[in-house]
Amino acid sequence: MEEKKRFKIYKIIMLVVIVAFITFLCTSIGMYQLLTNEKIGKQAIFAPTTSSSDIATLLGKYKSIIDKYYLGEVDEEKLKEGAIKGYIEGLDDPYSEYISKEEMKEYLEDTMGNFVGIGIYMVKNTEVDKIQILSPIKNSPAEKAGILPGDLIVSVDGVTYKAEDMSIVSSKIKGQDGTMVKLEVLRGTENKEFEIKRENIKVNPVEGKVIDHKIGYIEFTSFDEGTATDFKAKYEELSKQGIQSLIIDLRNNGGGIVDEALEIADYIADKESILLYEVDKNNKEEIKKSEKDPIINLPIVILTNENTASSSEILAGALKDLGKAKICGTKTYRKRCDPNSFNIS
Repeated sequence: MEEKKRFKIYKIIMLVVIVAFITFLCTSIGMYQLLTNEKIGKQAIFAPTTSSSDIATLLGKYKSIIDKYYLGEVDEEKLKEGAIKGYIEGLDDPYSEYISKEEMKEYLEDTMGNFVGIGIYMVKNTEVDKIQILSPIKNSPAEKAGILPGDLIVSVDGVTYKAEDMSIVSSKIKGQDGTMVKLEVLRGTENKEFEIKRENIKVNPVEGKVIDHKIGYIEFTSFDEGTATDFKAKYEELSKQGIQSLIIDLRNNGGGIVDEALEIADYIADKESILLYEVDKNNKEEIKKSEKDPIINLPIVILTNENTASSSEILAGALKDLGKAKICGTKTYRKRCDPNSFNIS
């Protein structure tokens, strides 16, 4: 009896082994037929490609496999967007990013008016692979809740995100006026949780005042549509109060529209001064100069910190190099010019 039992177990084990072997064999034959029937050998699929035509051919071959064998519904636009996004991500450059039509529309809305969110400026911190808050917008729900510059976003509504997910995070933080969003941030070594109500946010007000000894002080946290005009109006308001020097506070200013920064520089620099000098990979040069006579002829100090980035660095660097301003503060973000690399939520 015992022997029969052992023999039965032996047969079961052998049957499992045989079935596994047959499954492996059928799978191998099926994959071989798939590749040969579609005329896609390993060399065609995995060989390095060097031109756009090679890439198009390769994607076309994968498309034929999907069309023939994929059982689900295929969203061609989604596949196309994913292919382009992945191609750009292959550069492994934190400042090069594909922005879809919808994402670009959202960015333009942020820089040209109001939106519903909590009022924070964000950038990708690739060193720690998290999204970093450059600064909360003044008097925004985020500032009132206690969000601080340098906070690292860990999760939104319980979902964890990485640096590459900034566009997704932005869309998750925004929403309908009056609704709540939960943020978990890392501050130093401590995790903090916030539940913040979404509101209509006025993007980037330019604020100013007169402080001791007739010193004018102007502060703003990004370069958006109309920032230069608002800056000029605020300066003229302070000038009527008899200011004799000016502080421009660019601390926690994440940048934005480069032309707005250059227009502010144009208010201060001598006519025909070089404000921005660009050279591309083919050594093609583009020089942008001030076009008007200066309207601001006061001693100027620009305040910077580690979150002063992009267009802010252009403005500060140009005025410093032209001898029109002194820089006071800590080392800036050291980011090359890219007006679309930070996000507002």
